[in-house]
Amino acid sequence: MSPPYGTTVPGNRWDLAGSAASGLRVSVVVSHYEQPGELARTLAALERQTRRPDEVVVADDGSRVAPDVPDDVRLVRQDDRGFRLAAARNLGVAASTGDVVVLLDADTVPEPGYVAAMADLPSRLPECLVVGRRRHADLADVPLDAPIEVAGPAHELPEPGWLRQAYATTRDLLDADHTGHRFAVGAVLACSRWWWDELGGCDESFTSYGGEDWDLAQRSWRAGGLLAHRADAVAWHDGPDAGARGRSAASELGETVAVADHGGAPGTTWRGLLRGPADLVVTVDGGLEPAAVLASLDGLLAAVPRARVELDDEHRRLVGDDPRVHPQGRAPSTARLHLHLREGLLGDPAAWLAVLDGLDGHACRAVGTDGSTVEDLRLTRRAARWERPEIATTHPAVDRRLTPWRAGHTLEAWLGGWAT
Repeated sequence: MSPPYGTTVPGNRWDLAGSAASGLRVSVVVSHYEQPGELARTLAALERQTRRPDEVVVADDGSRVAPDVPDDVRLVRQDDRGFRLAAARNLGVAASTGDVVVLLDADTVPEPGYVAAMADLPSRLPECLVVGRRRHADLADVPLDAPIEVAGPAHELPEPGWLRQAYATTRDLLDADHTGHRFAVGAVLACSRWWWDELGGCDESFTSYGGEDWDLAQRSWRAGGLLAHRADAVAWHDGPDAGARGRSAASELGETVAVADHGGAPGTTWRGLLRGPADLVVTVDGGLEPAAVLASLDGLLAAVPRARVELDDEHRRLVGDDPRVHPQGRAPSTARLHLHLREGLLGDPAAWLAVLDGLDGHACRAVGTDGSTVEDLRLTRRAARWERPEIATTHPAVDRRLTPWRAGHTLEAWLGGWAT
């Protein structure tokens, strides 16, 4: 579906965004479970926003007693079937009517400028996923109506250093890459309602603490979305960061496995186990000679063992029974990179990895003398969505780190290690 308003930018340059679309409505969706006091504090803080939300929806994840909310706040509820934060967020967003969706948790209290800052970029760049700054404070003895911009700093708890450092290193995610999803925090996220629907919202198979926000951010990035951090959009979490609360080893393991199984991005997915979606899809021209196909794929899969290879029937019979080999078809939406082999290419794992990482902000780069290419699918998806081919520029030079297959090369030489 075409974007309903706004524009897009090259790369992740959200700092180049133009003017905001006029007349957009902003919905705040607050997720809640058994925290009536915290919810009351958060709803009171939303009354003090410099940019008042057009609507507030509270999504309750099966509390024993329905929370009390003001008459102008909509309450939606789901049955208590365990931890279902992802489903609660989806329920809340589905009940909202705004053009921009701003997420909060019941125990995360926004400063007065939060909604305005969070809604800004999605109002200009409808593909942008924005993460705010979640700070931490002990608010147990603080009156519910106390100004959070005063009470938060007065009762501050440590902020995760690794997250603060990540935002500083990436210039508030302006320099984010395919690992940037690790810096998304579900309690302080915002995007256009159109983009939420395009992505399908949160994956409801996440049924324990954590991971659904990283998964959403990873899918957004692969689909061609932008990722930004608004340091001026501050919300205070009542209590310490999860890392300081002493989570069990089983809980941390479950979250890590779930994220690895859902996403294909290096840094959070499996390195060698054949589970979860592939980050790289490989296609091979039908005319390549058998030895070139076997040697090329043997070298490539040694470097990227979790790649998905799509071959015609003849080449599939040649390669044999390998679970990574599939019939030719459209690259799955989970893939970030596409390698098209129009010739045989030889290289050690370091050479293959360097080629795959060498796009340098371009959507496509030639990696062989006969037209083999590696393509950043997220940029080509964005260019197609906006019908703006200039967004998906081609690298002007051929990357020569791989050796083209030529006369005299044999499979025996490749396997024996003397093919150059």
